[in-house]
Amino acid sequence: MKRYQPQNEEIISAGIDIGTSTTKVVISRFSLMNMAGGTHMPRIEIIDKEVLYRSEIHRTPLLDKTAIDISAVEKLVSNEYEHTGIKPHDIKTGAVIITGETATKTNAQEMVHSLSDHAGEFLVATAGPDLEGIIAAKGSGAYEYSRKTGKVIANIDIGGGTANAAVYKSGRLCGTCTLHIGGRLIEFAGGEIKSISPPVKKWLAQQGINLNEGDSRHRPEIKALTDFMAETIANMLNKTISADNPLLLGHSPNWKDDVDSIMFSGGVGECIYRYETDGNAIYNDIGETLAASLKESPSLTNWQWVQPEETVRATVLGAGTQTTDISGATISVEEGSLPQRNLPVYQIDFVNDLKTGLRKFPEEISKALEIYDPYREGQNFALYLTGMPYLGFKDIQQLSAAILESIRQKPDPQQPIVIVLESDHAKVLGQTLILQDSGKTIVCIDQIKVEHGDYIDIGTLLKTNVVPVVVKTLTFEH
Repeated sequence: MKRYQPQNEEIISAGIDIGTSTTKVVISRFSLMNMAGGTHMPRIEIIDKEVLYRSEIHRTPLLDKTAIDISAVEKLVSNEYEHTGIKPHDIKTGAVIITGETATKTNAQEMVHSLSDHAGEFLVATAGPDLEGIIAAKGSGAYEYSRKTGKVIANIDIGGGTANAAVYKSGRLCGTCTLHIGGRLIEFAGGEIKSISPPVKKWLAQQGINLNEGDSRHRPEIKALTDFMAETIANMLNKTISADNPLLLGHSPNWKDDVDSIMFSGGVGECIYRYETDGNAIYNDIGETLAASLKESPSLTNWQWVQPEETVRATVLGAGTQTTDISGATISVEEGSLPQRNLPVYQIDFVNDLKTGLRKFPEEISKALEIYDPYREGQNFALYLTGMPYLGFKDIQQLSAAILESIRQKPDPQQPIVIVLESDHAKVLGQTLILQDSGKTIVCIDQIKVEHGDYIDIGTLLKTNVVPVVVKTLTFEH
């Protein structure tokens, strides 16, 4: 009798972080294995992640205050790949994330999509402060700390332009918040102030403080500012931050649980812990002063400080090692239909009643079109079907027929039908759709957790008959 051999596969992942101050690259190797026995339905999981290469920390190339130097960034990444001997076609998954103030540049969207297209076979484009905070919390170790201890921990990743907080409890995301707090919000040249960011100018005006470009970098008002930043972080953690605080960027704190512990990562986290630099490093900005204010803040002593595993590299390590999920092995995808990129997710909840779900299907597709393709330009989207009851063969046939009938509303009915299932029905539903309409391209996957409003990228089929999936957001702040 032939002995059962578990399915194994290794894939290479890349993380590229283009931040306000710095750009970093990390290359990792994922080991995949079928964790089910030989007589069971395959269950492919990532069983190991090994970081193969960490780049130097490069200054982010800019053309001016409003634009990124795209060609310089692409050359930087190309040089790092050459150091490792890795070719773009070797990269099977990972993420390019554009973070902080860099996401506000006029060509930010062009930059991140251009790089994701040229730097790997399936390297996805991501942006937005909420996602940045989530990825940094995974790279810093905060997510894993929450999972192991069950405690509520807030990771505050402070870079050059923003502080991105993500709160986790027992490995579950509780909420996020972003602040205009970062090392490069005031920059120096020699002994003088070189630049002051708009949010800081707004705070100075509120306080009646006269501080301008050209003033001494040793003005005491700068320490008053960083002390206010530390107090603002404490108020955010307590959920008492004022809506008119000039340092609040976007929504207020949206978690319900009280925070037990805090962790600092990012460039300012590096100023606190000095993992990669000694005390002689020179910062031509307020990063070190801000780090001092955080350490001295009486308000921040109300929480337990947990030391991060990573500081300045937290986001890039999160992007390269923590963004990829693996689909179920019993999926239905047609050769040549992948990869699928930047598909918004529209959820249809059946509430455990097939008839009710089928009845509202056409209306739900109409709503999805109004949200994601209001001008009928052909923007495709993925359907996330949840709350399914037990489905027999006839039920699958009815569901398939309802899907095919409803998508006729789309301006381009020949687009691939992309379906993500909460339940384990992807293969049978995909095959039924093909039988009922052989002219349609079907991508049907399961065992992936997504939410209404997420964006999803689906990579090409791996040898283990699964696909890499990245669930993300694509928000460019202007």
